[in-house]
Amino acid sequence: MRLKLCDFNGRILPIKKLQQGVTLIELILSILIISIALTGVFSVMNVTIRHSADPLVQRQAIAIAESYLEEILLQLYKNPVGGYVGMDRSQFDDVSDYAGLTDSGVHNNQGNAVTVLADYNVSVSISSPVKLTGDVLAKKITVKVKGKSVDIKLVGYRIKI
Repeated sequence: MRLKLCDFNGRILPIKKLQQGVTLIELILSILIISIALTGVFSVMNVTIRHSADPLVQRQAIAIAESYLEEILLQLYKNPVGGYVGMDRSQFDDVSDYAGLTDSGVHNNQGNAVTVLADYNVSVSISSPVKLTGDVLAKKITVKVKGKSVDIKLVGYRIKI
C-alpha cells in the first residue's frame, strides 16, 4: 500500500513538490565536508609557501661558498718571501693565510661585511700539504657555509706548481 501526501484541501501533492530546500542536517554536513576539504588544501599551500624560499637560500649559500673558494684558489700556494702573515684579510697573499677563517655574516675580500647576507656564517679550513701522484703537493681547502636552513660544504684543492 502506498501513502499519498495531500495538502489541506485534500489535493494530492506531486512528489517533486515535497522538498523545496535543504534540511539543517544536510546544510551542516555540507559545511563540514567543505571545511575538511579546504583545510587539506590550505595545509598543502602552507607547506608549499613556507618552503618556497628554500631553493633561493640554498643557491645563495652555494654562491657564497663558491666565492670564498675561488678567492682562496686564486692565491699563491705558499707564502712568498716577505709575504703577509697577519689576520687582515685584505692583505692575504697565500692559501694558508685563510686557515681558520670564520666570518659571522659574509664579508667581501676586503673584509667588509655584506649586510644582506648577514644570516650566513662561513668557516674555512686548510689541510697540510698532501702528496698526490708523483711529487705533486696539494692543500685541501674546505669552505663551510651555514644559514637558517642550509649547511653547504665545498672542497677544492690548490696544487703546488
